[in-house]
Amino acid sequence: MAEAAVEVLGLILAILGWCLESSSTNSDKWRINSHSEVLITSSSQYEGLWTSCAANSMGAVQCQRYKTVLGLPGYVQACRALMIIALLFGLFSIILSALGLKCTKLGSMSDEGKGRLTLTAGALFILSGVCVLIAVSWYAARIVQEFNDPFYIGTRFELGVGLYLGWAAAVLVILGGGMLCGSYRRASPRTNAGAYSYNYSGQGQKIYKATPTTESGSSKAYV
Repeated sequence: MAEAAVEVLGLILAILGWCLESSSTNSDKWRINSHSEVLITSSSQYEGLWTSCAANSMGAVQCQRYKTVLGLPGYVQACRALMIIALLFGLFSIILSALGLKCTKLGSMSDEGKGRLTLTAGALFILSGVCVLIAVSWYAARIVQEFNDPFYIGTRFELGVGLYLGWAAAVLVILGGGMLCGSYRRASPRTNAGAYSYNYSGQGQKIYKATPTTESGSSKAYV
């Protein structure tokens, strides 16, 4: 019962983390730059993996998708690939873990087979979280490096909301995957493949053994 509760809790955490992964991937605010020219007028610029947006103090927002992929910096392309791989790993993990839960029934699959499905799903969840963690940390490191570089002549950005969503997603997915992996227990050899156990208690039981009969006593009758 406790193992089933751990599996369900791990799956819930992993699904929440996967939803945050999707939100982080689609977020336009991986890096933000805001500045004010005067006390009344201000503008902000923020970018994500797919679009670049600009907004002013009047609430007008204009977003534009990146027109080319090859023209983007290499780390942006790598972060795109890592986030997509993480989402695919998470999707496969959700399907496998739902089929491998002890509270679900899939044909005549044994507990050992369902446990292996759960273990595989947990490992994929952990890989998904690691991919997200690498992507957001790499992107954040480049922002910090450019911001602190005195010779950098481009726009200086700061960390955006999309990165924090990615870090939270990575923690939840890795934690959920770890709980799924931890709930797996290999079946004991005594309970495998129709093994039977027999308990014998000889207390209060006596075994009688007939004495060998002789020719003289062969004519005796027993009642």
